[in-house]
Amino acid sequence: MTLLTAAETYLQDFHQRQVGVTSAAFAHLPASSPAETWTSSYDVLTSLVPAVDTPLSVLDLACGDGHLLGLLAARRQPQLQLLGVDMSMAELAVARAALPPSVRLQQGRAQALDVPSASVDYLVSHMALMLMDDILQVVQGIRRVLRPGGQFAAILGRTFLLGEVNDVFMRVFKPIASDALPPMRFGDRRTGSEAGWRELLDGAFAQLTFDDIDVPWSPTPGQLWAALLDTYDIDRLDDDARQRLRSAFLDAVAYLKNADGVIVTGWGLRLVRARAA
Repeated sequence: MTLLTAAETYLQDFHQRQVGVTSAAFAHLPASSPAETWTSSYDVLTSLVPAVDTPLSVLDLACGDGHLLGLLAARRQPQLQLLGVDMSMAELAVARAALPPSVRLQQGRAQALDVPSASVDYLVSHMALMLMDDILQVVQGIRRVLRPGGQFAAILGRTFLLGEVNDVFMRVFKPIASDALPPMRFGDRRTGSEAGWRELLDGAFAQLTFDDIDVPWSPTPGQLWAALLDTYDIDRLDDDARQRLRSAFLDAVAYLKNADGVIVTGWGLRLVRARAA
């Protein structure tokens, strides 16, 4: 039995308590780049999978509650084979209830994929790879399961909040976190930069491309705070620290409200694409 890292143990617990939190945050918001607009960041990834009548296999790595797989299944492509892998049994249970029986779901870690070699045409992942430990093992596993010429595409975090509100949040968060947040490292720093991904994918992948994806959102301060409660670092604060942060943050962002009482912000994402060499 593989022992989970401290970060993985926390993530297991979080997604047991907060099933479907990622799709709840992103599935209803449009996503855009300078050149294109999508209905959501999930749609960014599904748009990369061709709608063809020939056999095609897709693996959603860290599939969560199966939202992305549901978008692909809704196409009703007769020869589209869908597989989702996630380490959270709670997320997979929700996915199983929502998805058609033809979609295969599997519990497992990305560092030890139980998937046949060279069996996948497209491997996609939404807001997960930047959280994973032992990222080289993950990348090696991705390359192993992809067929030569198979496509890899991942949506990752690029910046926390868009606009000035991000600086305001960090200004009030850091002093509280330095006193109240237990140390915990999520993922590998290389997943946060283009240079890091070039290093990770070098040799095994070709045709690397990077696109900045913005997910604009204009919430009220209260709606924004409610969304922040579902982020890992704020979830890890104790109740006293969380209440101090709430008070400090809502006071600090009050001047950013426009005439409608909302704050123009959103989430900054990055799309990484590559072809298996």
